[in-house]
Amino acid sequence: MKLSRRVSWFLLAFGVWSWFIWITFVKNLWQDGSGLAFDDAGDPTAYFWVHLVLAITSFLLGTAVGTIGFRGVRAVRRETATAAPESRIPG
Repeated sequence: MKLSRRVSWFLLAFGVWSWFIWITFVKNLWQDGSGLAFDDAGDPTAYFWVHLVLAITSFLLGTAVGTIGFRGVRAVRRETATAAPESRIPG
């Protein structure tokens, strides 16, 4: 399957965005002072575990999508680099 330049960049951007968002979310979850993520004894609650699993799953999916986008961008660049010399040949 061949991805267009636009789709490749979108997937790569989505992967980077996913890393940023979910790492920030986990940091905020870890530092939660509202009592949702940790009980009075400081132990993680069900809320913490559910959201941690959600964040890890989303992080892994974002990584996979970003990897597909990165490979697409590299393929488009290779195509452009090999096609450019041929288009310059006077004919």
